[in-house]
Amino acid sequence: DPTAGTAGMLSADADYLHAHNPDARLNVYGQELNAESYAICKADMLIKGQDVSNIVLGNTLSDDGHPDKKFDYMLSNPPFGVEWKKVEKAVRQEYEQKGHDGRFGPGLPRVSDGSMLFLLHLVSKMRPAVDGGCRFGIVLNGSPLFTGGAGSGESEIRRYVIENDLVEAIIGLPTDMFYNTGIATYVWILSNRKPVKRKGKIQLIDASAFWQKMRKSLGSKRKELSEAHIDEITRLFGDFIEAEQDGKPISRIFDNSAFGYRTITVERPLKDAQGKVVLAEKGKLKGKPQPDSALRDTENVPLAEDVESYFKREVLPHAPDAWIDHDKTRVGYEIPFNRHFYVFQPPRPLAEIDAELKQCTDRILSMIAGLSA
Repeated sequence: DPTAGTAGMLSADADYLHAHNPDARLNVYGQELNAESYAICKADMLIKGQDVSNIVLGNTLSDDGHPDKKFDYMLSNPPFGVEWKKVEKAVRQEYEQKGHDGRFGPGLPRVSDGSMLFLLHLVSKMRPAVDGGCRFGIVLNGSPLFTGGAGSGESEIRRYVIENDLVEAIIGLPTDMFYNTGIATYVWILSNRKPVKRKGKIQLIDASAFWQKMRKSLGSKRKELSEAHIDEITRLFGDFIEAEQDGKPISRIFDNSAFGYRTITVERPLKDAQGKVVLAEKGKLKGKPQPDSALRDTENVPLAEDVESYFKREVLPHAPDAWIDHDKTRVGYEIPFNRHFYVFQPPRPLAEIDAELKQCTDRILSMIAGLSA
């Protein structure tokens, strides 16, 4: 766990493993930034008979405490929405000098949120598939699902993990699940040893309705998963099935390509005061219509769809003189989680709404008449 804290998740996982197999041998590793939490973590590992030298103090992003290690299983609950400006120099240096030989080769997210850097850190620590492979889980907020357009650091990170077929599933949790925040959170499950039926696929599970109220709140934490909820989420994941509950989808399965798109740049010709198309006089567009930057627009075309077919259907009927500048085309990835679980609920009939409004109006008029009397 590269964000080990006081070893809460490491301890829980060790207990869970030994409950299923008392003879299992588990070597626990972790890193923690906060000195007090680090001390508690080491003490906990000492009590459990672990090698405490495997727990390292320091900033995981700027000073990797396990630089040469690969792991079978990993987990992390990094801070949500915390900027990484203090370690920006070290992170950018590794990105620029080492590229894909370092941890951050796929890209860097915006400085205001470093959670996706922890995702890349874990990816870099995965034991190679030929050596048995790895699976890990990381808890993130909603931002890493969709923040950043095509070509941005966030999109490039999503592109890397999806195109390399590492994402097994993403589980949406209820709000109010954590002590210090009430926002919705998501568990990403990544693996480089997907079973055959999961290859090229991503499973989304909406567990936002799976909760019970806690008897006593702990800060912002007011909800918890019951054992039955955990069993149901585990079953949906383990069986790799699509499912509904009360007429609403709670598990869906998609091809990796469903989350990719091309952002195309649509140009329109510049025209002079007389409405005549202005031709470029130099450069690669010499003799061709000069684009009008004020009319420039972009369109997102799903990867599974032919760009030219989309352009003819969606753009040309409205702008017959438009064209695509293919040099500006960028590939992006996003995971619009909520959109895939949205169920349209038609509004009530207008006559019913009108009747209800009339009842309210009549009641108000009756009250006014009573006051006048």
